[in-house]
Amino acid sequence: MQVTRAIVAIGAAVLLLAATPLSAEYTIDHLVDDAGLREGSTAMRDVPSWDPSRVVVVRDIGFELPDFDGFNVVVVSSLEEALTQAGSAGAVIGFCNDELLEAAPYASWVQIYWAGVDGCVSSPKFMSGEVVLTNMQKMSSPVIAEHAIAMMFALLRKLPAYIEDRGSGEWNASEPYTRGMTTAQGKTMLVLGLGGIGTEIARRGSALGMRVIATRNSSRAGPDFVDYVGLSDEILTLAKEADVIVNALPLTDKTRGLLGEEFFTAAQARVPYFINVGRGATVDTDALLAALRDGRLAGAGLDVTDPEPLPPAHGLWQADNVIITPHVSGRGSDPNRRRLLVIENIRRYLAGDALLNVVDAGRGY
Repeated sequence: MQVTRAIVAIGAAVLLLAATPLSAEYTIDHLVDDAGLREGSTAMRDVPSWDPSRVVVVRDIGFELPDFDGFNVVVVSSLEEALTQAGSAGAVIGFCNDELLEAAPYASWVQIYWAGVDGCVSSPKFMSGEVVLTNMQKMSSPVIAEHAIAMMFALLRKLPAYIEDRGSGEWNASEPYTRGMTTAQGKTMLVLGLGGIGTEIARRGSALGMRVIATRNSSRAGPDFVDYVGLSDEILTLAKEADVIVNALPLTDKTRGLLGEEFFTAAQARVPYFINVGRGATVDTDALLAALRDGRLAGAGLDVTDPEPLPPAHGLWQADNVIITPHVSGRGSDPNRRRLLVIENIRRYLAGDALLNVVDAGRGY
């Protein structure tokens, strides 16, 4: 569908622009407080394979790194170059690759530059605790939340129809263009997965005058701007209350395909809009498409899909009430947030302290 492809092109171009950098006074302490970062439960000095004298291999993505007082920090530009250093590496930053892990027998820590760990967390070394895995959870949460809200607004205000027809030069304020236009204020937003991304989405929804409800796997605790926090087994009940559903779930064995026919049937109570900025494989794509086609959903904004990339002939491309962006919701976030986290974790690693953003391999996030 042309409008969807146009939105993809425009969105990708805009999101590739760098966000305004944080001020020079913005420190790791500010980041820890703002993002609510937590350190792991185990100090690196207590990990049997930890040896700070070994090489710390860092993938180059433009970070300016300080001098770590003579410690052996080596910057590489490719996986091939990283493999040449792997045999003596104690830590690897920017890669999560089975071949590299096997070639790095002394590695005790891997830091990735992204949040989702479903592509690498299954390694036995992470499961056993032999290697500590850290990620970029919460580093791009604000901009991903903005992307989700932008999709929601575009659907609520029926913007895709106007984008598609702007070439005609027709000033059209009549039906069917304005049919169904509505406001976010007073609506109920359901956030699935009240983690770093989900919390930022909920914060913005509440600020728009929406009633926000949410689910999380661990507890019912939540910020003041969330009206109700349910556990994961309440997902079908809460779906019946929602005008807008935003999926921010990580991909784990428990969430794979979780949002399927039963979920979309429950959600049809209020014919909501569905936004996905979590993981594509948490959704049964056939069930999603069926719900859109038969009117159980008012529309969808998808930054992630299953499969990904979405094949050109797939039915989702042809749906009038769907916006698709190619997994770019994290683009445009301030790189200084990630840089500060990497530098702090290197410092903590070399000192033998507990690291920030440690992944629980058993839970998958």
